[in-house]
Amino acid sequence: MTAQAAPTIVDDAVQPQRAAMLAMGTANPLNCMPQDEYADWYFRVTRSDHLINLKENMKKICRNSGIKKRYFHHSEETFRRHPEPAVRDQPSLDDILATAVPELAAAVALRAIDECGRPASDITHLVFTTYSGMHMPGADLRLASLLGLPSSVKRTSMYFHGCSAAVAALRVAKDLAENNPGARVLVASAELTLILFRAPQEDHIDELVTQALLSDGAGAVIVGAGGADEGPLFEMVSAAQTTLPNSEDGADGQLYASGMVFCPSAKLPALVRENVEQCFVEGVGPLVPSGGGSNDLFWAVHPGGLAILDSVEGGLALAPGKLDASRHVLSEYGNMSGTSIIFVLDELRRRGDLQPGGLGVMLGIGPGITMETMLLRVAAA
Repeated sequence: MTAQAAPTIVDDAVQPQRAAMLAMGTANPLNCMPQDEYADWYFRVTRSDHLINLKENMKKICRNSGIKKRYFHHSEETFRRHPEPAVRDQPSLDDILATAVPELAAAVALRAIDECGRPASDITHLVFTTYSGMHMPGADLRLASLLGLPSSVKRTSMYFHGCSAAVAALRVAKDLAENNPGARVLVASAELTLILFRAPQEDHIDELVTQALLSDGAGAVIVGAGGADEGPLFEMVSAAQTTLPNSEDGADGQLYASGMVFCPSAKLPALVRENVEQCFVEGVGPLVPSGGGSNDLFWAVHPGGLAILDSVEGGLALAPGKLDASRHVLSEYGNMSGTSIIFVLDELRRRGDLQPGGLGVMLGIGPGITMETMLLRVAAA
């Protein structure tokens, strides 16, 4: 697929204040579960072993997920002490989430701050995203306290953006950095699936997909403009958001006293396949140099599942291997919702295949259905 002809990207000499990702970090909780053991564990802790057919359905989903292992904050001990989440429609454990979410976010933010080489006191803005609970004051305030950020730090919280959350947060960070000289924006994303944990039920088979794919993790990125001395990783050239028509029920979630229920629609992969090329052309295509196409770019795509990655690959006619970083993250960590994209960016840079000045696209796919796209350029070595 070839993008529409357009002018080459504006030169840095003309636009010196373009935002860039200066540092990043990722982390997971300690509890690791092999995917081939998960169904047996899940039905055991929820006391649902009598639902034999439902368990077999879940085992099939797990086998076909492309996931080797996942990480969780909760464990069997969690449900021994607090049996509520393992019983359907019982109150969720908001007290655990209120503490664990900002603590996991703080651990990963410290890694990014350490890599950046500047103290936490230099952070001017904090953009925090999660679907794992909602409180007043929010987890962002607790996170700022744990990190020792200055009392003047400007906080922005983004809740329930799902699998496009971190890309959306980075879009906000780009705007903040480019419009506030000297700003250093910390983007932090932390997700704990405890809010989604509930016992299986035969008339809610679709919920097994959520239980079989989602996992816990956190990612952080520091964004700034004009920070060449800090060794930028990716320049953030442009960002766009597109909402697909008639797609509101493509990823349906609702928050209850017992936690969140999330049911992705079976039509989601088809929606992605049918619309991803147009979103690319309209969102970032005009800034790709004339004659460039999707296979001339590197790709950081949210690993929502094998069906999602296959749909992006097919819709853009990508060459084999273009989504290897996303497939690796899915295999090794599962779907960590919006946080996953930071793991993909980290995997891309670790592989060492990116060339200075090379262009790429970051793509998040969330409820709406909303596609968040950002054109990136690999910074000079």
